[in-house]
Amino acid sequence: MHKGKKYVDSAKTIDRSKLYDPAEALATVVSTAKAKFDETIELHVKLGVDSRHADQQVRGAIVLPHGIGKNVRVAVFAKGAKADEAQAAGADIVGAEDLMERIQKENFFEFDVVIATPDMMGLVGRLGRVLGPKGLMPNPKAGTVSMDVAKAVQESKAGKIEYRLDKTNIIHCPIGKASFGAEKLQDNFDALMGAIIKAKPAAAKGQYVRSCVVASTMGPGVKVNAAKLMA
Repeated sequence: MHKGKKYVDSAKTIDRSKLYDPAEALATVVSTAKAKFDETIELHVKLGVDSRHADQQVRGAIVLPHGIGKNVRVAVFAKGAKADEAQAAGADIVGAEDLMERIQKENFFEFDVVIATPDMMGLVGRLGRVLGPKGLMPNPKAGTVSMDVAKAVQESKAGKIEYRLDKTNIIHCPIGKASFGAEKLQDNFDALMGAIIKAKPAAAKGQYVRSCVVASTMGPGVKVNAAKLMA
């Protein structure tokens, strides 16, 4: 795969054999984010668990101290008073059967987060095939299936992110924008890593955090000293 000149130049400033302290890693990533747009900074954490086993799942959600620097579009499945609450809290789209129909017939996906009241999950479940692969299926563990729709909407808008393992036991999450600067990114990084470490399954054996890398959208990855995170 061809890498651009900026990427190659940035890669030269990173010591591939070194495990950086989090603060140094984030400062390095910010300095190598040279695209013409405000690059997203992502955290990639490989865990010593096996996601095929139910008792070794790592999943949850957290509101990052400084958000993720993105306008989050929220869709809510609710009816009656709960629909009104969602609307008042700032939800971008609120509906029930009508919203399901738009998604099914018009391939409508102008949203980043889906929230539902528990009574709507029978309806939302019919969309599992399309919402699931996109990571949009509401889930109680992520706080996106809730009777308190106002709180769920406000948290999503404030920069709540969901973390979960992929098939290779890696968690991929945004922790902000390059424009945040290293200090704010460190706050978000600490909050997310703290949540992931706290979510360690009792069934997990051996080293829990196997590797940890931070990277900008267009830049090279910087390895973080995982041992320091568990100390």
